[in-house]
Amino acid sequence: MRCEAAGHKSLVSTDVQVSCGAMKLSGPFLFILATLMIDAIGVGIVFPIMPDLMDRVGASSTAEGALWGGIMMSAYAAAMFLFGPIIGSLSDAFGRRPVLIAALVTLALDYVIMALAQSYWMLLVGRVIAGMAGATYITATAYISDISKPHERSAAFGMIGAAFGIGFVFGPALGGLASGVHITAPFWIAAVLATLNVIFGIFILPESLPRAKRRPFGRRDLNPFGSIIRAFAMPGLAIPLICIFVFEFANMVYPTLWAFWGREVFGWDGFTIGLTLSAYGILIAGVQAGVLPQLTKRYGDYNTLLIAVAAAVAGLLGFGFSTAAWAVALVLPIATLADMAPPLMTAFAANRVGEDSQGLVQGVIASLASVAAVVAPLALTAVFERFVSGDGLYFPGAPFVIAAVLVIITIPLVRRLRP
Repeated sequence: MRCEAAGHKSLVSTDVQVSCGAMKLSGPFLFILATLMIDAIGVGIVFPIMPDLMDRVGASSTAEGALWGGIMMSAYAAAMFLFGPIIGSLSDAFGRRPVLIAALVTLALDYVIMALAQSYWMLLVGRVIAGMAGATYITATAYISDISKPHERSAAFGMIGAAFGIGFVFGPALGGLASGVHITAPFWIAAVLATLNVIFGIFILPESLPRAKRRPFGRRDLNPFGSIIRAFAMPGLAIPLICIFVFEFANMVYPTLWAFWGREVFGWDGFTIGLTLSAYGILIAGVQAGVLPQLTKRYGDYNTLLIAVAAAVAGLLGFGFSTAAWAVALVLPIATLADMAPPLMTAFAANRVGEDSQGLVQGVIASLASVAAVVAPLALTAVFERFVSGDGLYFPGAPFVIAAVLVIITIPLVRRLRP
């Protein structure tokens, strides 16, 4: 169904029907949301138990445990980067349903590996497998592209963002609570959730990509760099992909430094840090599921994207210069509006290619996000260390300001996305 208001057209239906801002949730779409929420839970569930997990596998100190944990995060992101376009292209060739189900089965097995791991290397293998199984996101977004009309994709991708937000709220909470029973309990719970979703998907998930619209899987699809090059060479695709990469890089300042920044500037303890992250996740879910569809309906995708970019700059600068907790509380709702940008940019990218290339494009987007997740923490933590080490200017908010500058630099490119 087409939704328009005041002469503004929204790019953001289906089975996933967007009816003037109200999304009708079908069985397949609920499966996709459940899949992505479980994926996010699986990522977030590790955060509160990471120190104990590193102690369990032999870390001799908190510093060594933090180093090992950082390597695990980079390994996860690297696996996503290497396998993202490959998995996306496999779904273009063989259909979304088998790839989605296989990825979920792999994810369930990965949780079992993590629960049984007695060494750091086994945990590292588990994180690599989890990164490969991150295909759930790639193929799920391609599935949404298949069953959505072009003007409905922004709202549909926004629901995906909401599912991730909910997952990131419940993941750390579940990890913290379940670890009180046993350090491995969170992984067993996540394995059960993933298995139940596999069963759910087997019975209710139809194939979304007809055989006539599939493309052959070739040797060139095995090269993630080749997939990225091909995607950038597609007409009109380079600009949204560049915007997505820069935005993902800038947004990595939050998961990378929020805890350290909060402790350095405000003296927050672990509970307070967790509370602020949960509040952030709840606000993101509300923005993606409620605010985004309403704004795209009223103002159109492009104007909503401009609002999101402005909110990103305001939020990053606000946090960068915050010296009081009340200022953080004031800036937080503004900053969450920035999370409308990734689904909108994804929709702009998806609408520039045919149905037979949706998996490729979504895989490339996931790979670019993974590159950002590997590189940004290294760069941003170096900046943070430089400005809090006591040598020269003391400015712990510097990484946020640098991230804001990166977003500002993309504004001319964002303006070129105007329909």
